[in-house]
Amino acid sequence: MTEVFTGNFTQQEPIPEEAIEAAVAVMRSGRLHRYNTLPDEAGEVALLEEEFATLTGAKYALAVASGGYALGCALRAVGVTAGDAVLTNAFTLAPVPGAIAAVGAQPVFVGVTEGLVIDLDDLQVKIIESGARVLMLSHMRGHIVDMDALMYICNGAGVTVIEDCAHTMGATWDGVPSGRHGAVGCYSTQTYKHINSGEGGFLITDDDEIAARAIMLSGSYMLYGKHTAGPPAEVFEKVKYDTPNVSGRMDHLRAAILRVQLRNLPTQVENWNARYRTVESGLRDVSGLSIIQRPQAEGYVGSSFQFLLLDWDDAKIEGFVARCLQRGVELKWFGAPEPVAFTSRYDSWRYAEAQPLPDSDRVLKAIVDMRLPLTFSVEDCALLARIIREEVLATV
Repeated sequence: MTEVFTGNFTQQEPIPEEAIEAAVAVMRSGRLHRYNTLPDEAGEVALLEEEFATLTGAKYALAVASGGYALGCALRAVGVTAGDAVLTNAFTLAPVPGAIAAVGAQPVFVGVTEGLVIDLDDLQVKIIESGARVLMLSHMRGHIVDMDALMYICNGAGVTVIEDCAHTMGATWDGVPSGRHGAVGCYSTQTYKHINSGEGGFLITDDDEIAARAIMLSGSYMLYGKHTAGPPAEVFEKVKYDTPNVSGRMDHLRAAILRVQLRNLPTQVENWNARYRTVESGLRDVSGLSIIQRPQAEGYVGSSFQFLLLDWDDAKIEGFVARCLQRGVELKWFGAPEPVAFTSRYDSWRYAEAQPLPDSDRVLKAIVDMRLPLTFSVEDCALLARIIREEVLATV
């Protein structure tokens, strides 16, 4: 009998009861705005920022309205202006080049390897060719490049690194939390990320002036003293008159929901990785399918799974994806000629200058992506792997 999966790929776990109670307490108070606090009250947002700084080991943390806002705020805070070239991954999602375009800068795409990380050889070439002095590095789908090698290249070339950690909250490289190698780390708390407030995000940094500019940009007015995870007041004196207000604050309601989830994150990471390893084991040594080899130094969070169907033609991949869907397995293909839902490619973003990346095109065309929500059991993940395996073997 043919097995069929009946789970929902977009169904997340419920918000923990403790978080719901905290959110209700905020609503009963009526004080949702982050600066609306009682005397001597820090407020949920400030406490969340302190806790996130502690979790990541960062000196400063700022909670904001979305991960995309964190990216744009970081670009402005490090000094990117209209017309500047900004390097970024060819394999990423639309909010990353979108943040670059939104500040009037020009995305310069760097190639992707079969390990689904930025191509360091191409990065060195693009630094020279473009003259860019900022790299917005996307740890796309949780895959982390050799950060020691990348920082060696960027530090040597005078390139400031902003890390997009939307898919790597809780991940590490050689024991260092994702987001702590570059000048700025940006995170998302959108529903499909590792902690869930619907929308939301964080920005972290150790740099006093970047932190002060980011806080002013986020819409602190002159209430920056309420940022207990921010720099000293004298740092703001340097920036407060020439940093525009581009409001994007987080509110107490979302912060209350997130604080409980943040405490639970290490356990959730273990749960995701158990599911990831189950799929990985089930798809190992399947002819025609390539598993992404995770480096030993990478402490990943397996909230999604990717594999490659290298050198398959379009019709073959389309048929495979369709047959998996008939059996309840929802896959996203990055090789589709037109953007679909959240999935698009660098050649879809026509506000960026067209750039030939033939080696990356071969990889992108082969990428198949699958969410692994924690509403799936380990047994569910074993079933997913069996279905994918059977459909690949039926196709090759």
